[in-house]
Amino acid sequence: MSHLPHIQVILASTRSERRGEPIAQWVHALASERQDMTSELVDLDDFDLPFLTSSTPPMSAMSRDDAARAWSAKIDAGDGYVFVVPEYNHGYPAALKNALDHLFAEWSRKPAGFVSYGAAAGGVRAIEQLRQVVVELEMVPVRRQVAIPRVWEAVGPDGTLHDRQDEAAELLLDQVAWWAQALREARELSQAA
Repeated sequence: MSHLPHIQVILASTRSERRGEPIAQWVHALASERQDMTSELVDLDDFDLPFLTSSTPPMSAMSRDDAARAWSAKIDAGDGYVFVVPEYNHGYPAALKNALDHLFAEWSRKPAGFVSYGAAAGGVRAIEQLRQVVVELEMVPVRRQVAIPRVWEAVGPDGTLHDRQDEAAELLLDQVAWWAQALREARELSQAA
């Protein structure tokens, strides 16, 4: 059997007072305890990606700036992703769209799971939009998702996550792990052909 799929939990907000950090840490902790994957927490704020000004991202790694090359290498190392996404004005963050658009092949034929947070709807409108984008990047969005409503209550002032939906998160991770393994094997077969 091949090695375990590597799943990246991507903290997708770069705002200074974001509430997603304890949520991303919770998802990463759950993923790290599993026997069917390895996991890594990736903070989008650690990458100073410039906003794209060309119609398409540079395809050559040599034509990318240092931040984009680092982002490319990081994402390429993943076999699947769980995006931890806030909902801002019924949508997802511009920084995430920019980060997604910087790459293509690195995302292709890999699963995407979603944990959202926000007001009463828990960020589900942001994920509805994001699902369309990841399909265009040739990713496979999994059906399960976790939505954390009223994030200002779900995450306390001390950063403690009170709304732990462990069962729902485990079901999401089940799907991401299954698809990550299946799609990695399919990618390896197509590369060998």
